[in-house]
Amino acid sequence: MGATGSVFQPELIELMKSVLEDTAALLPEAKRTSATKAEIASHILACAAKGERNPETLKAGALLAIVETTHYSHDISPERRAV
Repeated sequence: MGATGSVFQPELIELMKSVLEDTAALLPEAKRTSATKAEIASHILACAAKGERNPETLKAGALLAIVETTHYSHDISPERRAV
């Protein structure tokens, strides 16, 4: 199994940190756990590794990933999962 990785420029790292903070701030305080933040960061990193640089797109994708991985998201119809 070969290792793959990405190298991010300092400006992109700052952008990703800002997106992480902005995204976490949108969540209810009780949901701002380190596990949730790690999930958000993981999604942001994956999208950035694929070349995404738009902060709003990164934030929307991270929020959608959180909604899809929460234990209660199956109770919400896809039409109502507005991000």
